[in-house]
Amino acid sequence: MQGVGFRFTTEEIALKLGVAGWVRNLDDGRVEVTAEAEEERLKEFLERISHYFSKYIQDTNTQWLAATGEFKDFKIKF
Repeated sequence: MQGVGFRFTTEEIALKLGVAGWVRNLDDGRVEVTAEAEEERLKEFLERISHYFSKYIQDTNTQWLAATGEFKDFKIKF
């Protein structure tokens, strides 16, 4: 799902919601996001991304893990 502004829009949504982590493009055309916040905030984050990119998202794989606290902000990885 590259070429539709996903990384930059995801970063904008994360910053508005106070979500920390990162987003990056993968070599096979997929996009990977790692995010940390309170559960409700993460659900809102995913909801906004899904709504904004509903025409482009074909499949998702979500894993819920315990927070590590290693992220202080949200970044785009290149």
